[in-house]
This record gives sequence, C-alpha cells and structure tokens, in this order.
Amino acid sequence: MRKILPDDRDDWDDDCDVDWDAERQTKALAGLALTLALALIGFYLVIHLRALGTIEDCLLAQRNNCDSLIASP
Repeated sequence: MRKILPDDRDDWDDDCDVDWDAERQTKALAGLALTLALALIGFYLVIHLRALGTIEDCLLAQRNNCDSLIASP
C-alpha cells in the first residue's frame, strides 16, 4: 500500500484554498447583509403602507376626525 505524504510542491494549493475560503466567506456575508437590508426595507414599507391605508380608509368613510391619524407616527 502506498502512503501519500504532502511535500513542498503542494504548498501553493493551500494558499489557493485559503483564498477560496476567504472569498466564499465574503460572498456569504455580502448575501447576508443584502438579505437583512431587504428585510428591513420590506418591514419599513409594511409599516408605512399600513399607516397610509388607515388614513385612506378614514377619508373614504368621510369621517371628520382623520387629522389625528395624520399627526400620529
């Protein structure tokens, strides 16, 4: 049976593997940041559109006290 031992010729493969791992980690972190940013933007849009919908519902019902909805955040 033949035993394979690492030698000096295989050193450049290790550097390549380290670079590939660092690149893969960078891409994964960028994907995570993008996903988080999109989730936050979506959350903001849901809150904002819900508030606008409440104001529109009040106005379409021809109520007189819709000013209190516009002043509240």
